[in-house]
Amino acid sequence: MTESSKERSGLFQDPTVPGPTTAELSALATRLNYSLSDDEIKQCHSLVTDALKGFNRLSHLVEPTLPVKYPRTPGYRPTAEENPYNAWYWKSTIKGADSGKLSGKTIAIKDNVMVAGVPMMNGYRALEGTVPDVDATVVTRLLDAGGTILGKAICENLCFSGCSFTAAYGPVLNFNDQTRSAGGSSCGSAVLVMAGDVDMAIGGDQGGSVRLPSCWNGSVGLKPTWGLVPYTGAWSLEPSADHLGPIARTVHDCALVLEVIAGYDNGLDHRQPPNIVVPEYTKEIEVDNLDGMKIGILQEGFGLDVSEEAVDKIVREAAQKLRSVGAEVADVSIPMHKHSRDIKAGIGYEGSYHCMVRGSLQGLGFRGYYPTNSMKTVGAAMKHDTKSQSDNFKFVALCGAYLNETYHGQYYGRCQNLGRLLRQSYDDVLKDHDVLIMPTIPFVAHKLPKEGEMTFQERAKYCTGMVQNTMAANITAHPALSINAGWVGNLPVGMMIVGKHWDETTVLKVARAHEKVMGSQ
Repeated sequence: MTESSKERSGLFQDPTVPGPTTAELSALATRLNYSLSDDEIKQCHSLVTDALKGFNRLSHLVEPTLPVKYPRTPGYRPTAEENPYNAWYWKSTIKGADSGKLSGKTIAIKDNVMVAGVPMMNGYRALEGTVPDVDATVVTRLLDAGGTILGKAICENLCFSGCSFTAAYGPVLNFNDQTRSAGGSSCGSAVLVMAGDVDMAIGGDQGGSVRLPSCWNGSVGLKPTWGLVPYTGAWSLEPSADHLGPIARTVHDCALVLEVIAGYDNGLDHRQPPNIVVPEYTKEIEVDNLDGMKIGILQEGFGLDVSEEAVDKIVREAAQKLRSVGAEVADVSIPMHKHSRDIKAGIGYEGSYHCMVRGSLQGLGFRGYYPTNSMKTVGAAMKHDTKSQSDNFKFVALCGAYLNETYHGQYYGRCQNLGRLLRQSYDDVLKDHDVLIMPTIPFVAHKLPKEGEMTFQERAKYCTGMVQNTMAANITAHPALSINAGWVGNLPVGMMIVGKHWDETTVLKVARAHEKVMGSQ
């Protein structure tokens, strides 16, 4: 019997945590730059063995888990005929409660959100076949409210793209022009809503991923205040930027979903404060006018190097039309807004490396719910099966690893500190204004790249070339909504409305007034 087999069979009766061999422990010590003698390695091995026996004594205890309250079947992968925009990943009908606010409404769930018994892959082929054993909190709340879930919407590869061409099963096609990008990473969610396959959808947003596809497809998409909607049971990119939010065709339906999914999750999500108040948004947003409301047009959101003049013009005109219902509209300035993309990159590169590469798409160090079964699957895939990761993700992971191992978190910390200045800059302007307006994306949807026509560098840049305005709200935690402001040809132009923390009511109210002024609802 070899040393490895002796150690693995003899030292542990419970196979839950088999433990390292002395050779494996020695290799780990070398990697960590520890100078230990052979005798010290053996002594350390004995200590590790004792520690792991303690873990194994816990194996008979049952972990608390999340509820799975409604029956379902695994469902199926839809055919091309059923999926003309390639926006569905998986179809599975789950009927919720017999009555409730969402009775009669159909919903798609972004495929980074767990639905028990239904396959998910997060746009990443190495995770295909993963089947969660829990429902995310938002899924339970949607079903409790009487909604019917019809399946999982395709998202970008590991949700790490603002375009729609990196998912494992190929590009998601723009609802208005199938040769163009649908935005990302919640591309499938926005397209299924606009195509009428579902009434509403759940998206995730770490740099604009609810708002970007809403902009380029013409839907209403809301990134709520950080912590308003529990992230429990969703796969993370960077915990300080994680958001789940609603996508719908109308402001009313967006508000309706928010009523259902918002609120404290009993300590399961560390992003949340315990004193969350959830208004009846649908009742509060129906007003005759915006008398006394002050709207700021954020100058730094216009006239960027990548801005299209027609997009800037449409958004400015849409904002000015709100004067007709009593709003005061004026230009405002937040000079730090122009640094938001760089600040978010400093947080996102190293933060995502820690959370996604080293933390199994959950991260560590918080008190709350850990989906341990999924973490095991994800962790193995992220380490051992990297071929199908997108070029953009590989670049970010490499950059994050370099920053972490060379500068030991210094730049992550610096950017988090600068993020506080950005947040204060927004708060200062919002003291005198109810909302701020700018283009969601400063240009219309670009063409989808053809396979093989771009280099590694070009593909990576293409994934994040549209986030100049959206990233700020992920740093500052303010609520931000994208709504269609008009058209350049057959392509929609998104207007982003940013509000005060926890004041989704005003953001939705302005968006509802915009619908009325434009005559769209």
